[in-house]
Amino acid sequence: MRHRGSGLLSDMLRQADWVLFALCSLATAYGMLLILSATHTVYHGTLKYVAVQGIGYLLGSLFYFLLSSLDVAELSKKWKWVLGFNVGFILLLLTPFGMTRNNNRAWLGVNDIGRKLGVGFLKDFPFQLQPAEIVKISFIILLARQLVYLREEHDLRRLRYVIQPVAHVLFMFGLYYVISRDAGSGLVYLFVFVCMAFAGGMALRWIILGIGGAAGAFYAAWHFQLLRGDWYKRIMVVLDHSYDPQGKGWQQTRGMLALGSGGFTGQGLFHGTQTQSPYRSSLPERQTDYIFCVCGEELGFLGCALILLLLLLIVVRCLVVARDAATPMESLVCVGMAGMLIFQTVANIGMCLFLLPVVGLTLPFFSYGGTSVMTLFAAMGVVSGIKKRSRPEWLMNS
Repeated sequence: MRHRGSGLLSDMLRQADWVLFALCSLATAYGMLLILSATHTVYHGTLKYVAVQGIGYLLGSLFYFLLSSLDVAELSKKWKWVLGFNVGFILLLLTPFGMTRNNNRAWLGVNDIGRKLGVGFLKDFPFQLQPAEIVKISFIILLARQLVYLREEHDLRRLRYVIQPVAHVLFMFGLYYVISRDAGSGLVYLFVFVCMAFAGGMALRWIILGIGGAAGAFYAAWHFQLLRGDWYKRIMVVLDHSYDPQGKGWQQTRGMLALGSGGFTGQGLFHGTQTQSPYRSSLPERQTDYIFCVCGEELGFLGCALILLLLLLIVVRCLVVARDAATPMESLVCVGMAGMLIFQTVANIGMCLFLLPVVGLTLPFFSYGGTSVMTLFAAMGVVSGIKKRSRPEWLMNS
């Protein structure tokens, strides 16, 4: 029995995609170095954030190799259970375990319960789960099955069959947004859907019509001043950088100041003016949303280019696996994972460059967040498993 167990472990390690794992590990290690610098002064040299990120990496690595053995085709056959999990996990936000930050009820944790009960170690428990991050993986698998089924059994060029996956993604987006008010994570679902629908053979006219309709609805809401409150201000500060510089524009203004001051090679690790300021307001959210600005200030253009290169290589690896996948469904799963990384990267860096509004999306593998790292490695583990099954049987057993 012991021999069988060691043999299974050996097979998991041997058949995993080590190139993808190495790229993800390099990106995470680079991110941990930046997090260490970002928290060095403002949090008085604590290693808490790096330790949490490191634990997230170790657990994520475990999930990576475990999910490398997952057969997504078999899992997708239990689509009713997968859909139930997606809905149920998001509904957990309505329970006492749901946590509210910055007006978004998007996390699950025991911190609030610990405060009510007066249990000290639970008040600052370092791990919180964000259901949207975990559900993205199962949502992509479920959507891939749905698109392939509709393409092979019906016709994705006809409106009646286009409506079904559209209803699926709008239901998930609406459910999550109504409960959490977290539009950023919800928008990831919409972008992933567009990528997978295009790759899955949906008629281009329906995709263009959908994007055009959404853009038209947004323009109408803006023109007739229906979009007010927090989102109006977030968009206005991007259109007019002088609008509310002490309020909604403060974070992005400080981020741009840090990013632009680094030049080509930066001010040096642990030597950034804004990054090493003891005042949190000098560069808010520096270890999470604005980790790219930390890199720009301390390591300059070269450091930022390395971030982009690593993320690009990870995305390209996902797309290469998609090209060589054994089945259309597995190919779409890889496209969905790549789309998820692309959207989060563009949204985060666009926010740091003051080109896009703040939507609360962190930079994949680089920003602080133990749960984020774990789920990203889990997602890449699914891609690794697809690559393993794309090889011929004789090569897998050699």
